[in-house]
This record gives sequence, structure tokens and C-alpha cells, in this order.
Amino acid sequence: MDVFTMVVAIVAVSCGAGVINTWLKTNRKVDRSELNARLEARLGDFRKLEQRIAVLERIVTDKHYDLKKELHELESE
Repeated sequence: MDVFTMVVAIVAVSCGAGVINTWLKTNRKVDRSELNARLEARLGDFRKLEQRIAVLERIVTDKHYDLKKELHELESE
């Protein structure tokens, strides 16, 4: 193998490695964006649950709730 062929082979391998490296980085970004989208959807679900729990806490800790509960228990006796 002469020097010219060796130089061409080294350049070809280097260019191929660069293309593969770029392709792998692009695939990772796509996978991450898909993962981010799924996580954002789940986060939205958790936010809705937090809001519902906050409403339930307000209802249960309301003074009128206890009074209504006691009146209901008296009526059912």
C-alpha cells in the first residue's frame, strides 16, 4: 500500500466516522424530544391532580363541611 492510498483511506474513514457521529447525535435529539413530549403530558396530568387535591382539601377543611356532615348524620338516625 503506497502513501497516497493510505492517506485516502484515512480521510475516508475520518469522514465516515464524522457522518456516523452526526447521525447518532441527531437520533439522540429526536429521542429526547419525544421523551420530553411524553414527560410534559404526564406533568400536565400531575398538575391537574394537584389542583383537584387542593379543591378537595379546601372542601374538607371548610367549617361548613363538618356542620353539613353532622346534620346529615343526625337526619339519618
